[in-house]
Amino acid sequence: MDPLGAPSQFVDVDTLPSWGDSCEDELNTSDTAAETLQENTVRSPFLYNKDISGKVILWKGDVALLNCTAIVNTSNESLTDKNPVSESIFMLAGPDLKEDLQKLKGCRTGEAKLTKGFNLAARFIIHTVGPKYKSRYRTAAESSLYSCYRNVLQLAKEQSMSSVGFCVINSAKRGYPLEDATHIALRTVRRFLEIHGETIEKVVFAVSELEEATYQKLLPLYFPRSLKEECRSLPYLPADIGNAEGEPVVPERQIRISEKPGAPEDNQEEEAEGLGVDLSFIGSHAFARMEGDIDKQRRLILQGQLSEAALQKQHQRNYNRWLCQARSEDLSDIASLKALYQTGVDNCGRTVMVVVGRNIPVTLIDMDKALLYFIHVMDHIAVKEYVLVYFHTLTSEYNHLDSDFLKKLYDVVDVKYKRNLKAVYFVHPTFRSKVSTWFFTTFSVSGLKDKIHHVDSLHQLFSAISPEQIDFPPFVLEYDARENGPYYTSYPPSPDL
Repeated sequence: MDPLGAPSQFVDVDTLPSWGDSCEDELNTSDTAAETLQENTVRSPFLYNKDISGKVILWKGDVALLNCTAIVNTSNESLTDKNPVSESIFMLAGPDLKEDLQKLKGCRTGEAKLTKGFNLAARFIIHTVGPKYKSRYRTAAESSLYSCYRNVLQLAKEQSMSSVGFCVINSAKRGYPLEDATHIALRTVRRFLEIHGETIEKVVFAVSELEEATYQKLLPLYFPRSLKEECRSLPYLPADIGNAEGEPVVPERQIRISEKPGAPEDNQEEEAEGLGVDLSFIGSHAFARMEGDIDKQRRLILQGQLSEAALQKQHQRNYNRWLCQARSEDLSDIASLKALYQTGVDNCGRTVMVVVGRNIPVTLIDMDKALLYFIHVMDHIAVKEYVLVYFHTLTSEYNHLDSDFLKKLYDVVDVKYKRNLKAVYFVHPTFRSKVSTWFFTTFSVSGLKDKIHHVDSLHQLFSAISPEQIDFPPFVLEYDARENGPYYTSYPPSPDL
């Protein structure tokens, strides 16, 4: 106990400024930034969220000094590791901690176990064991480190803890690269707060002086403090941002169980390459190497040599390669066309994506890069139900996407795109485009025909999507007013939709 009248050495987390409060770019300081966001609508998978950023604190100091519900101790499997974090916690907590730890009988890598805080200001200590890092076993290390952070947070949730103070779990003596580990730490906490944010009020990252700069650099990627910072951080996100819970996803490195042990597989050589595969051919080569020979794969299915499940796994691996390339490629030239953007929601609350046909100069752009841009924008949109509005208005032959490209796009994209696409509104179609659409949805792809709605006027479109929910290109409004008369805020429901 501190001598009477002496200041406490412990730091109350309620007195620390949150990450959100340290924002230099206020949300509304730049109208231009807001307008650019609306026009381009390329949103980060880690959206600006003031409430979530307000729960996070970056603090340079000793985690053992935090006055919060629980602090995190990084240790070894026997919980006897001697590192600066553990030594400080043991010194301040007192001898009772060692006795309590003996009852736990160790802790496996990636697990989390709970003890009292004893003489600490924190009520509890959550002990976890980070992985030893070796580059050849990188995937296993990533999964284990993710488990550390996830299990700590899950334990905090189960124990109704309002605040958690994290040390940097990847201790230097275990050899984990700091920046790689920080990506995993931040995105795991971010995803957890997105799902279970109501259960935890504050998450503190207690760092040393050497670690602070890395956290300062990477925090904006996962906890942007403004829309402007979100847009600015998007290009710096790594290729692998994990799944919906932040868990690393590296299909090429997952253990695969052969359906017919001993039988050679066509893609065995590709599998052996793993993440080392050269992706530079995208944009200059045909789609064949990325997608494989689809017809050959289907023949193998008919011959019983390749199961449907195996084909789905291979397709998922191919899509993940496209996604990795889409996140690393400079696609600013395609984005500047403003041919694809997110707008509001339809009458059922589903996200509306707009495609402006007239803004696609098919003969002047690299269509492989156009596909990459589509994947880059749509990957996080397609996880939920959405609809497409395609403006065919005033397009010419130089704007028409040929059926081969559309077929390749349909074959490349993940199953979630097809499952969650609920409608395609084809606005201002011509007779030729209607015929082409019918042939394409009948003979080239399956399951799409019933989702296509040809819309001759904006009045018909408004029975499905309110006009306030769509950002219209001016020429579309002008054309529709000239052909069908001006639209009004009140309109009758259309029988066509």
